[in-house]
Amino acid sequence: MRYLNSPHQNARPDETVIDLIVLHAISMPDGVFEMQYIEDLFMGRLDHQAHAEFVILKDLKVSAHFVVDRDGKITQFVATDRRAWHAGASLWEGRVECNDFAIGIEMIGDEEQTFTGAQYRETARLCRVLMQRYPAISSERIVGHQDIAPGRKWDPGKQWDWLRFHRALRHIHKLHLHTK
Repeated sequence: MRYLNSPHQNARPDETVIDLIVLHAISMPDGVFEMQYIEDLFMGRLDHQAHAEFVILKDLKVSAHFVVDRDGKITQFVATDRRAWHAGASLWEGRVECNDFAIGIEMIGDEEQTFTGAQYRETARLCRVLMQRYPAISSERIVGHQDIAPGRKWDPGKQWDWLRFHRALRHIHKLHLHTK
């Protein structure tokens, strides 16, 4: 795993229990599945003149804890005990500001093309590691951005196969049990 330290982060509120994982989808520009522009955005160095779609991102300060690319390679941008800026205005089970208690995972993708097998496998593996580190996170507490910001966000969207993801998550759990 590669680690880059995004400037777009801050401390979580004191005594915060991390108990939610939020899955996102991102492509920059739309339909382009390269890491460079995403990395530049999360690191605060995006050239807003590089593409017409980037002009509206000029003052945006955003990050996620992790990005899973199309090959399943993971880049971490924010330590999980810190607050990444991925959820925006959000609500889960009556609690606002999901960034306070959630870990954000971006997967490179969009609503047009299916996600890759490597992304399902590695996202599930990453979630399993996070579930071990943060026992308050269960498989039911892995949600999409659209679940915490309905009507405002679409991701990871209709192309993310939740049944396939949960099968991968169970499979990795069984593998882990057999190797202990």
